Amino acid sequence: MTGDLSKVPEQDPGLADEAGAGAPSGDRVAAGLRGFGPLGILAILVIFAGNLLVVPLSAILVLLWAQRSGTPWHEIGYVRPKSWVRAVVVGIVFGIAFKFLMKMIVMPLLGAEPINQPYHYLVGNQAALPWMFYAAIVGAGFGEETVFRGFMFERLGKLFGPGARAKVLIVLLSAAWFGLAHYFDQGIPGVQQATAVGLVFGTIFAVTGRIFMLMIAHAAFDLTAMAMIYWNLESTVAHLIFK
Repeated sequence: MTGDLSKVPEQDPGLADEAGAGAPSGDRVAAGLRGFGPLGILAILVIFAGNLLVVPLSAILVLLWAQRSGTPWHEIGYVRPKSWVRAVVVGIVFGIAFKFLMKMIVMPLLGAEPINQPYHYLVGNQAALPWMFYAAIVGAGFGEETVFRGFMFERLGKLFGPGARAKVLIVLLSAAWFGLAHYFDQGIPGVQQATAVGLVFGTIFAVTGRIFMLMIAHAAFDLTAMAMIYWNLESTVAHLIFK
């Protein structure tokens, strides 16, 4: 998870070349979708509005945009891991550990309440279990990573360029946007936590250019958070270090 921020990730021909990179030259629609003229801006607005209808429509629209615009998959992080087993194991372990770190240390230092009140109704709520898994795996793991890391990094990268300073700015902007997206359902604590997640995940993505491990880590992070709520362990975990 370390490396030169300005290094372009190695393209995996087994996946990257399967994208719309083969769009015919002179395709005005594809060029418009890749650009920042009226069609390009409209595409961005439609993609971000997608989840207002149903989750994860925004992520699905990103994939459709990549295909139609001729954007190679690797430019949105869709690069096959060198080892799927390693990606899955690292993602699960990292996601769980990161959530415990946030709950035990980071959020208490930020003054957050130990109980996530907007989701406290999930305590012992067996009827909500299918929704929990769907929200964590499909909504967060696939949906949010595809939009806030894959798509946003590609779009902002085209605006600011590939340099290290540009990537730092992209990490900061995408993390801020990701944080604000959590205000309406979780308030300030949700913004604080999501911004921290965005900074960490965004930095990893800026260095590696690969999204699948982050999808798994994000799903593991959210499933761990929901498990804490479901078994009513939030307060216990939050006070393990800071009594």
